[in-house]
Amino acid sequence: MRWSIDALVIALVMIVAGALQTRRHLGAGTAPRATLTTLAGTQVELESFRGKPTLLAFWAPWCGVCKVESQNVSWAMHLAGGAANVVSIAAEFEQVDDVRRFIEVHDADYPVLLGTRRLTEQFAIEGFPTVYFLDADGRVKSSVVGYTSTLGLLVRLFF
Repeated sequence: MRWSIDALVIALVMIVAGALQTRRHLGAGTAPRATLTTLAGTQVELESFRGKPTLLAFWAPWCGVCKVESQNVSWAMHLAGGAANVVSIAAEFEQVDDVRRFIEVHDADYPVLLGTRRLTEQFAIEGFPTVYFLDADGRVKSSVVGYTSTLGLLVRLFF
């Protein structure tokens, strides 16, 4: 019985902490329109991801938790297959080479777009990693800040 109470208290603390971390994030509704650049210099509209659920993982090359979560984003992309979009957005970097180095060191095989300060402001991002989950119509379903397991990413993406 004691372990049940402990587990309930831990779960409650985690729920409250998550709610506090995302309290300023975008609520349910259409995600901001934005045009981002790939590392190859191609322009990509966020709207182009409509038609499938989309995971937008915002990260920074200097972020230690982002380094750990990078593999989870990769696994989520592979497990989701063609049923969803999994895209990462590098933010708060000094040079594009910092982003390239992160990708190389962490074997990031997911699509990487280059974010801007304006975009992080539009998405009300205050910490990294931050992940937004959009439905197939481009509407924000939810968001999370901090480390998220592969299972956590997939559950939020599809449910």
